[in-house]
Amino acid sequence: MEINKKKKIRDYLRLVGALVCILLYIPHILVAYTKNRSFIMSDIAKLKNKINIDLKDFWALIYMLHNDRYYRTLFYYRIGPALKAIIGWWRPGDRYFIISPNCKIGKGVIFSHPYSTIINAKEIGDNFSFIHLTTIGKIDNRLAVIGNNVVLGANVNIIGDVKIGNNVIIGAGSVVVKDIPDNCIAAGNPAKVIRFL
Repeated sequence: MEINKKKKIRDYLRLVGALVCILLYIPHILVAYTKNRSFIMSDIAKLKNKINIDLKDFWALIYMLHNDRYYRTLFYYRIGPALKAIIGWWRPGDRYFIISPNCKIGKGVIFSHPYSTIINAKEIGDNFSFIHLTTIGKIDNRLAVIGNNVVLGANVNIIGDVKIGNNVIIGAGSVVVKDIPDNCIAAGNPAKVIRFL
């Protein structure tokens, strides 16, 4: 109970800090409401659950832009490299969380502390969730295709031209080098289906 109270106080103080700096985020706000708005707002709708106070999407956007460097990385990916260069110089994202500009990612990305994460897939569906140390990479310019509602545990590596179906959970520490079908849990090195959902 005491911990939740402290987290709420912390988040209110962070919100106040974001509101004090709100004028600095006017370019971000304008871009958020004009370029890829539905993607940006779907990400906010999923990620605002990390905040311990109840905020409407607009205020959650301001909060996340000011306080979460990982979210800023996702935001700058959503708006593209040209706009990132114009408005992202003074509040950069995290340099150890990399999303390839050529990757197509659907709505509603969810992450927890994605430190040392590289996302370089051909396409990723909606409601993609991952944790730190995730690597999605290529072999000979062949990239992965990941379906909707996919959850990756910590330290998951997806390498090469693999297809991961919809509604898939991949366990922590797994190395995916072969296709994973829909509606299953996979784990291991190399990853294998251990149960269907």
